[in-house]
Amino acid sequence: MTDMETPTGGAWAAPTNSADDRRRVYLAIVFCLLSMSSVQFGAALSTPVMQELGPFGTTWLRLCFAAVALMLFVRPPLLSYGKQQWFAAAALGTAMATMTLCFFAAIERIPLGLAVAIDFLGPLTVATIFGGGGWRLLCPAVAAAGVLCLSWDGSAWVGDTLGVLFALGAAAGWGSYIVLMKQAGQQFTGLEGLSVSLLFAALVATPFGLHKAALGLSPELAFMTGLLALLVPLLPYALEFVALRWMKASAFGILMSLEPAIGAGAGFIVLGQALTPSQMLGVALVITASAAGTMSSQT
Repeated sequence: MTDMETPTGGAWAAPTNSADDRRRVYLAIVFCLLSMSSVQFGAALSTPVMQELGPFGTTWLRLCFAAVALMLFVRPPLLSYGKQQWFAAAALGTAMATMTLCFFAAIERIPLGLAVAIDFLGPLTVATIFGGGGWRLLCPAVAAAGVLCLSWDGSAWVGDTLGVLFALGAAAGWGSYIVLMKQAGQQFTGLEGLSVSLLFAALVATPFGLHKAALGLSPELAFMTGLLALLVPLLPYALEFVALRWMKASAFGILMSLEPAIGAGAGFIVLGQALTPSQMLGVALVITASAAGTMSSQT
């Protein structure tokens, strides 16, 4: 196989002068897989906390814990940043807040596998656009057909309209996040951009989650939320922030197509959300859309 046929070729590697392109792209793929697993199992394990604090309260606390932890670890030189860097961090933080607030609100109302499949329409659209458009525009349509299959459990439509709308909001946030994370990674060194962006994300989420968290917070819930913040969002954001420096945004969006399958697995293992045959077909269609996008973006 040639480089154009493997994920380590020029179609996947971000522009760089380094001689370790191949090793870095392999490592970026591993980081993406770890990130997806962390997000989905972290989301599934969040159900008890969300029952007490609600999705917005839980999300706000997660973002606050993650922002403080990363700020103490990275210690970014805040006074040295220019206007362009602040703008990049603010935009990324807004996308992070939108994505996480909407996603956790969605999984409170619809099954995790369905929420993730809808959510994935965001990165798939990014992969399609950056991959060159054309007939690749069929890929989101195939994924949408998969979402419809996931929405039907064999006897009735699952979830509700508001949950689907929240999932679509998360998809828009995720698509924006991929593009903005790439830009922020080029504006900052190390994890400084992520650290500052998480501060903005916590600020954006404050009006939605502060009062919810204040009503039901206890020391035990605060401790549980702090631990869950490591799984979502701190670890995934850190892994993806590094991965997007080493691979193209289109390749990243394509690789994340495995998320619906991981989400369905996490929903089954942790929450007992089994899939019917038609729903398994839905997951397969979403992944097929990604596979088509992968091949087309490398040709």
